[in-house]
Amino acid sequence: MSGIDVVVRRMRAATHERPVRALALHGLAATGTTWNAYGQHAAPDVELWTAELPWGQVGAPGWSLPGGDPADWIGAAMDKVPGGVDVLIAHSYSALLALEHLAAAPPQARPGALVVVSPFHRRDPADFHWDTARHYLSIFQDVFDEALCLASTRPLDPGMRHDMALLVRDRVGPYGWFRFYDSYLRSPFLDTAALDLPVLAVAGRDDRFAPPEDAAALAETLPRGRLCLLDDCGHFPMAEQPRGFADAVHAFVSESVTSAGVN
Repeated sequence: MSGIDVVVRRMRAATHERPVRALALHGLAATGTTWNAYGQHAAPDVELWTAELPWGQVGAPGWSLPGGDPADWIGAAMDKVPGGVDVLIAHSYSALLALEHLAAAPPQARPGALVVVSPFHRRDPADFHWDTARHYLSIFQDVFDEALCLASTRPLDPGMRHDMALLVRDRVGPYGWFRFYDSYLRSPFLDTAALDLPVLAVAGRDDRFAPPEDAAALAETLPRGRLCLLDDCGHFPMAEQPRGFADAVHAFVSESVTSAGVN
């Protein structure tokens, strides 16, 4: 998937002499600003990097066309972080791709730990039905509506927000939707045994898009997986419950990365 670049930026410097380098990856049609609230609450030892990925709000329009594997951009983003990535944090669609990429990557190319936020995952191909595809087609714009609501600094008129969400949906387009759904359909075939690094799955109990049951099933299947469910929270835990999210990530990183001497 050449010709499309990934831009990586340091959002937040650590105030600790031995920083933990965390790379946070936004979901479909989002941006690195998705992680602003988490950056404000992250532990002092976290050096937070973000990436502007091709499927983002400012990404390349041709990313979803046939040819290549979008998961390759996960590795491209990781390679751009100076000193390497200690903790990879990936939301929604990027979580699907991160799991696929790391399952196939050699151990030396993996981070010390992985946090998947609002992950999509099914254990069995039989868990998918025609109604599943119909459901995700019908609510595809709703996730963008929810994201706009959270990102706005002032209340938006519901009608205007709905129209804006449709514009985002149309920009992603049917190829973008298919890329997402194709990755979801592949999730039962994920080589979970190969993902022997520490993995934290974080989900909101009220998520209408990536069911918390998906996160629970994933965490249970992974060799070193664990689960964190946040109350009063939907598809964007890092924005809806930034303190609870940051505390969960901090506890996980302290145990899985810092104590292991990765940084």
